[in-house]
Amino acid sequence: MSKKHFIALADTIREHNRIASHPANVHGVQELFTTEQIQTLALFCGQQNSNFKRERWLDYVAGKCGKNGGSL
Repeated sequence: MSKKHFIALADTIREHNRIASHPANVHGVQELFTTEQIQTLALFCGQQNSNFKRERWLDYVAGKCGKNGGSL
């Protein structure tokens, strides 16, 4: 997997959690990704590419930084 794939996966998780947590959830998404599920995906990503930046990816998923680790 490449950086592009990691960003796409993180974007998908972020969007899913945004929809799931919205009070007017009309898309039928019922549950947020759990911390354990996200940690498992981060472990998988690290196994796919030794250059994977686990902490940066987790911070991006959590909305703490931008796609490249910079500020939002």
